[in-house]
Amino acid sequence: MLFSNNIIHDKEHKVVVIINFGGQYAHLIARRIRELGVFSILVNFNEFNESILNKYSVGAIILSGGPSSVLEKQSPGISNWFLNLNIPILGICYGHQLLAKILGGKINRGIGEYGPTTIRLINKDDLFIGWENEETVWMSHSDYVEYIPNSIVLALSENNYIAAFRVKNKKIYGVQFHPEVIHTPKGNVLLENFIHRIAGIKPYWFPEKIVNKLIEEIREKIPPEEKVLVAVSGGIDSTVTALLIKKAVGDRLVTVFVDHGLLREGEVSEILNNLNKAGIKPILVNARDEFLNRLEGVNDCEERRKIVGELFAKIFSKIIERDPSIKWLAQGTLYPDIIESGSVPHANKIKSHHNVAGLPKWFNLKIIEPLKMLYKDEVRKIAYYLGVPENIIKRHPFPGPGLSVRIIGTFTKEKLEIVRKASKIVEEVLKKHGIYDKVWQAFAVVGDDKWVGVKGDRRAEGYIVIVRIVESVDGMTADWARIPYSILEEISKRITSEIPHVTMVAYSITPKPPSTIEPC
Repeated sequence: MLFSNNIIHDKEHKVVVIINFGGQYAHLIARRIRELGVFSILVNFNEFNESILNKYSVGAIILSGGPSSVLEKQSPGISNWFLNLNIPILGICYGHQLLAKILGGKINRGIGEYGPTTIRLINKDDLFIGWENEETVWMSHSDYVEYIPNSIVLALSENNYIAAFRVKNKKIYGVQFHPEVIHTPKGNVLLENFIHRIAGIKPYWFPEKIVNKLIEEIREKIPPEEKVLVAVSGGIDSTVTALLIKKAVGDRLVTVFVDHGLLREGEVSEILNNLNKAGIKPILVNARDEFLNRLEGVNDCEERRKIVGELFAKIFSKIIERDPSIKWLAQGTLYPDIIESGSVPHANKIKSHHNVAGLPKWFNLKIIEPLKMLYKDEVRKIAYYLGVPENIIKRHPFPGPGLSVRIIGTFTKEKLEIVRKASKIVEEVLKKHGIYDKVWQAFAVVGDDKWVGVKGDRRAEGYIVIVRIVESVDGMTADWARIPYSILEEISKRITSEIPHVTMVAYSITPKPPSTIEPC
């Protein structure tokens, strides 16, 4: 795996270390800190030691959340040596409970608090400057801290659980809620207070500053006689990856665009045109029949992801046979891909991603992932810096396995065409009303369930299409978009009128979490 955390770090500046206990939001914390203009690194709890302090100028430490319980014997933990470093510390959710445990406090199993929860501040502190006496936060826990010695309770939840505390005469804090998610409206204010006021770290870091260092490290890593293969999809991640590699190795870049038959309507010609504008002219591989025949009848979505990854690898292998100097595969993997694939210790596996967990073991190219520590919005900033065409930058995120993961249940070519046409209608209507560029993703999903309807005065049994439109800033959390009823009605009318085998359209109103953005 290429790219060390210190590629972006200037030792003259303070960094924030986030200790990762396997939380789904762990890297989101790091991203929020970067938004504040301070570089942050993510360190797994079992790798956090004094060498980190020797390597970096650490200005603050944050303990992430996680799926474990501190009441379990095998729960992840760390020793208490770091509490006496005179470095500001903030524990979040699991980190809040772990801090309390290390400090000699008492933790119990209680009534679960999940989702929006009201907390009330009972003691003033710099951590909560800008907060009202009562605020809404995002909770996700069943254990709670009952008592912490030598500490001041700063806030209580609706169930009178300790929602925030500070150790007396020290800059050590714990919060039971998640300030890093958008569902805690003033979460960024709290993090800003912690980083700028309490830790005293001034802004200095911005994503576009890393471009030259990324290019330099790629150039140093790739031997002069070796080539790099990049599979481009037309999306921002693979496009930025290809441009970075191109700037580093020049004509030793080999780009490939695979038409697997799972793209959106009219997308192949659109993608090739966009890539050409960006200065990328890929090898075009038409593999529609191969992909669709292998996927036909497959029920399990995870299996479909692996099939897609395997077929990609076979196509790449054929290209490599013709050019043995290709030794590297560059991928536009982002951190959400890695953490949702369960690649972080103690993180629950949500779903596989073909460019993380889907490649077969026999595929032996060395992997380069220049964007693996970044989030989508950071990649967009780099894309603007590189001069990527705006229609690529604003293109909605699209899964590597394409429309195959927007089909629930049995994969069939009929359902593929339904989801392709329905998604096109969703996009067209949103663009018509100027909404498309204001939402994170918008698409249609189809499953096996059917609904009896009436078409042409005759009984008709057709598929149910689910429309999914979400707002987000990073893809790790998302909320359903409050689209006007008239526009939803227009979408529904067009789908049921223009797609013969659809009799019902539903709108998804579940946020992430508890749902994911994509259905499978």
